[in-house]
Amino acid sequence: MSMKPLAGDKKAWAGSTWKARMWRWSRLSWRHRVSSVVSRLFLYMALLIVIFTVVCAIVPGWIAPYDPTQMMTDAILQPPSAAHLFGTDYFGRDIFSLVVHGSRDSLLIGFASVLVGGIVGSMLGILAGYVGGIVDTVTMRAVDILMAVPGVLLALSVAAALGPGLMNIALAVATASIPGYARVMRGQVMSVKNLPFITATRSLGGSNARIFWKHVLPHSLSPLLVMATLGVGTSILTGSGLSFLGLGVLKEIPDWGALLSQGRGYLTVAWWICTFPGLAITLFVLAVNLIGDDIRDRLDPKVKGAA
Repeated sequence: MSMKPLAGDKKAWAGSTWKARMWRWSRLSWRHRVSSVVSRLFLYMALLIVIFTVVCAIVPGWIAPYDPTQMMTDAILQPPSAAHLFGTDYFGRDIFSLVVHGSRDSLLIGFASVLVGGIVGSMLGILAGYVGGIVDTVTMRAVDILMAVPGVLLALSVAAALGPGLMNIALAVATASIPGYARVMRGQVMSVKNLPFITATRSLGGSNARIFWKHVLPHSLSPLLVMATLGVGTSILTGSGLSFLGLGVLKEIPDWGALLSQGRGYLTVAWWICTFPGLAITLFVLAVNLIGDDIRDRLDPKVKGAA
């Protein structure tokens, strides 16, 4: 059995690692090689899409060629061209500029709802799973009541009660995501707190608070990271749906869902008004899901062991 060289022999260790990787690669069949290359390619494309969208949300003026509020009366309902990459709408506004500027509110809804829903749902799940007893029963029955209502309908009800607005939409989407986070974190905490090393630590006199902060919580966060990553795409889809129904952000620069809503009456004469915002939503959600799947595979010990 080969042993790792000493720290001074870094080149030998690097070379042996590279040879081991090449040997493992040579043992794979051509189907596995093609699958691995294609998976890496899709992952890199997803990262580029997410990075580009985030840059659009942070500094839209650097990318958008026109002011999104500029109404060009001589270019109303123009199809995609070199001058207007995504065409223009019924006000003569450049669709590409609207999509770029609208990414800010769409991403804010996605990330804010995941942050709020993840924190609240995780706290409920951790409390129920670690304390147990009557606390677990009461908490999870409340979560079951929320889960009995479809997520979109729950978000729609909350958004209708709160009224249009960016933070109201984010709260509505976050409310719909709380039950999922609560159940996942409860199950993870319950499985971790019954592991042998937790029992051994408790038998050695470790306090409940120390066991929770030092052992249970760090070992329970990986599913939360994966779920939060995948939840960004779902939240953006839900927020866009609410905006499409007229419960979104009432601003001069609409988000992606509001752009879809504004263009639905022109599908037969100006298909590009709805098509390109819809493609923006589709590509970003698909990219986030691909990244989330990769993170899940990297954190899953079964997948890592098989690799």
